[in-house]
Amino acid sequence: MSEYEFYLVEKKPPVAWVWLNRPDKKNAMNPPAWKEAIPIFEDLDADPEIRVVIVAGKGDCFTAGIDLMGMIPALPEMLDNEQKGGVKWRLLPRIQALQETMTCIERCKKPVIAAIHGHCIGAGLDMATACDIRLCASDAVFSLKEAAVGFVADVGVLQRIPLIVGQGIARELAFTAKNFNAERAKEILLVSGVFESKETLFEGAEKMAAEIAENSPLAVQASKDVLNDGVGKSVTDGLRYVASVSTNIIPSADLMEAMTAFAEKRKPIFTGK
Repeated sequence: MSEYEFYLVEKKPPVAWVWLNRPDKKNAMNPPAWKEAIPIFEDLDADPEIRVVIVAGKGDCFTAGIDLMGMIPALPEMLDNEQKGGVKWRLLPRIQALQETMTCIERCKKPVIAAIHGHCIGAGLDMATACDIRLCASDAVFSLKEAAVGFVADVGVLQRIPLIVGQGIARELAFTAKNFNAERAKEILLVSGVFESKETLFEGAEKMAAEIAENSPLAVQASKDVLNDGVGKSVTDGLRYVASVSTNIIPSADLMEAMTAFAEKRKPIFTGK
């Protein structure tokens, strides 16, 4: 177990849990939340014992979103009344650094499951949409909140959520900034499943992670790479890329193990080699 200022990381190979761990503040994302995610996911990416990651929140919710007051010292340009070119030029890399907090999840080779209960607001939805799979408890409340507080969502949700729910629904959520519940999230395909409680949600996420971890990690990670690369590309471009990936990972020890296990009428034991 590794405890950071904002996160708590529990490695239970082949699964790792990344907990948003500021429950007294509803896991509102302060400066450490934005900085610590990057080394955490780099470590999980490089750990050969970890095959799946689950992101979840401690306390009564996933996250209430960005800690606006807590972030002011990290983004002083936002409050500069003159807003001249030099100020904006300094703000640009700060926003790009915040984007990396979400992109590092998408970039992680291991599949990442978001297990959401309670509020998943603003930056929480940015984080959830950067994950590969989303599950939630029946008490989950979502909101693409930024328009209601006077700025554009700029760390990834507007780029990722249309790929999940479609352009029309994405625009409705962004323009209205309204809250929506677990039932609606399932209806629009934002989440894959809804569980009765936080406890059953975490059990369900762990069960799904175990199902993924039983498969060839080489094939699972290559599948994530191909899916990520295919975003915004034509089918033809995607086919060219997957042909290259397939050529590079075949043959593998995992493939030979699958063939041997089939012949021996047993479950394969994959090593990712």
